[in-house]
Amino acid sequence: MDAQSLDFLKNLLHAPAPSGYEGPIQEVVREYVGSFADEVTTDLHGNVIAAINPDAKRRVMFAGHCDQIGLLVQHIDDDGYLWANLIGGWDIQMLLGQNMQVHTASGPVHGVIARKAIHLLTPEERKSVPEIKDLWIDIGAKNGDEARELVAIGDPVTFELGFRPMLNQLASAPGMDNRVGVWVVMEALRQLSEKKPEVGVFSVSTVQEEIGLRGAKTSAYSIQPEVGIAVDVTHATDCPTVSKKENGDIKVGGGPVVYRGPNVNPVVFSSLTQLANETEIACQINGIARPAGNDANAMQLNQAGMATGIVAIPNRYMHSPVEVISLEDIDNAATLLATFCRSIDETTDFTP
Repeated sequence: MDAQSLDFLKNLLHAPAPSGYEGPIQEVVREYVGSFADEVTTDLHGNVIAAINPDAKRRVMFAGHCDQIGLLVQHIDDDGYLWANLIGGWDIQMLLGQNMQVHTASGPVHGVIARKAIHLLTPEERKSVPEIKDLWIDIGAKNGDEARELVAIGDPVTFELGFRPMLNQLASAPGMDNRVGVWVVMEALRQLSEKKPEVGVFSVSTVQEEIGLRGAKTSAYSIQPEVGIAVDVTHATDCPTVSKKENGDIKVGGGPVVYRGPNVNPVVFSSLTQLANETEIACQINGIARPAGNDANAMQLNQAGMATGIVAIPNRYMHSPVEVISLEDIDNAATLLATFCRSIDETTDFTP
């Protein structure tokens, strides 16, 4: 991965994007793709759509959702503590003892979420998992008036954002789900800009996936693609306590995962896996029997239907402040998507 591409990933990870509050990260996307895309637009929903060959007859859509789980300030009490509700799917235990950022009109405000010290907990409290109504955000305010001068009701809250390199080309950060998907679809487009395909390619940084796949629905409707690939994270099973029997044998660093199942067009699946084999791009295969919980679900049902594929990045500890992915996996995913587009010509038929 070159320095410019790595900087793009870091900038994505430093930009807050709770569902419905994706403005800052979409600015990062627009700035990056503006130098190589033929066309960059932002729709009324907030999706950023970057295109190569936008007037081509055949259209391919790549979707990576930019939003992350977060919190929303619901109440500020007279002691200056903030009380919040959840945006997206949370394991509440992940919030205890965390540094947080409240994203206000004047910039981020640092806060912490904790609870009383273990010395003060009753035996029953030590065994219990708190609910969000039992947790507060401490920003250090002396009272409610001081807190309200900085923070407004409805301000979004995230984990403290950042990027932490690890051994063996791995990295950890909150919000890898799904900054890496955005990175992959835009990096694939950059590769395609250097050697353009015959088809039109629309890479979309979609919004509000975590609360109902909303951005994929609206952007697919406007693009009207024939074929599309959703890029998201998937659960790695190469760490303790995660069942391979239930979730497949998926390794961080083993390559992107190409999914097979009811949400996936069989021709798209076969094309992706065959191209990966021919070009020696590392990839893994997994099955998904249920409706996909990502943008592919919405894309498949767009208008008269879309031939849909799923390429996923193995991720340890999803929806936590320490999500772990491989930089090599996302590099390989971008190359696979670009290779897929270049393989499509006027004779390619995605009918099952």
